[in-house]
Amino acid sequence: MTATPQEAPTSEVFTAAVTLDQREPRHFDVAYAATTQPCPWPKAYGGDLVAAAAAAAMRTVPEAGEGGKSLHSMHSYFMRPADIGAEVVYEVELLRDGRGYSTRQVRGYQRDKPVYVALASFAAGEPGGTHAARSPEVPSPESLPSAAEYLADRSGGTMTEESKAYWSGGRSFDMRHVPGPVYLTVEGERTPHQAIWLRPHDRLREVPGLTRAQRDLAALAYACDYTILEPVLRVLDLAWADPRVVTASLDHAMWFHDVPDEGVVDDWLLYAQEAGHARSGRGVGHGRFFTPDGRHLATVVQEGLVRAS
Repeated sequence: MTATPQEAPTSEVFTAAVTLDQREPRHFDVAYAATTQPCPWPKAYGGDLVAAAAAAAMRTVPEAGEGGKSLHSMHSYFMRPADIGAEVVYEVELLRDGRGYSTRQVRGYQRDKPVYVALASFAAGEPGGTHAARSPEVPSPESLPSAAEYLADRSGGTMTEESKAYWSGGRSFDMRHVPGPVYLTVEGERTPHQAIWLRPHDRLREVPGLTRAQRDLAALAYACDYTILEPVLRVLDLAWADPRVVTASLDHAMWFHDVPDEGVVDDWLLYAQEAGHARSGRGVGHGRFFTPDGRHLATVVQEGLVRAS
């Protein structure tokens, strides 16, 4: 479902990605299926798999009542590229249910081959001291161009009309870059730091089998992978449309520090990012999600293939 200039962009792509159908498990305790969403690249978007696996794991752990817990961390490996528009079956192993924590393993299979594996941990929460990273000071999202506005009169590199429409409105989220996008060229300084303001194109829809809080955690997991390697591209002076560039997610870790209040993920969030390392055709990106008032919601670290052939 790639947006075109005649269509108003929506958040339906995310909703479809995390809408699961129950299946008969073959390997573990329970199984769900989801279909990977369209994108203009050869293989499926990595955040599609992370979010669907998070949704599958969350459906096996009650959020409220006795034994209720919330997803607090998830560690993933991408084992094979997943085909676009094809079903992935997520099998969940119920590894442990303790008083304070529960642990799940999720494996994603496509055409009977494992394409993705993750461990997810859930916590009941308890009183304790608090500390959080500080949000950087950046221009407001309203002062920055949307992807659609930035790309409206631009062309070049490997950008096709399909990829232009996808960046502009096909990803469920409006994304605005500081210091500037890396779609066609590296806009702004070749620094290892950048920030993204992001917001769903419209209010997130209900997702069957998930509470609103669980849906919002899945939305963070879905959106985080789009730009997490961009600081690596930026510092190496590489852009997405550079015909030499090849990227792929290798592994992914995410910690959810705070369950967003209702409506928080429907509004602007700041995703502050930096390149931690780049060498041997791989790069590490670090990211933190903040609310506009500075509340630290989640932390992301990903290693990815970053190749300029």
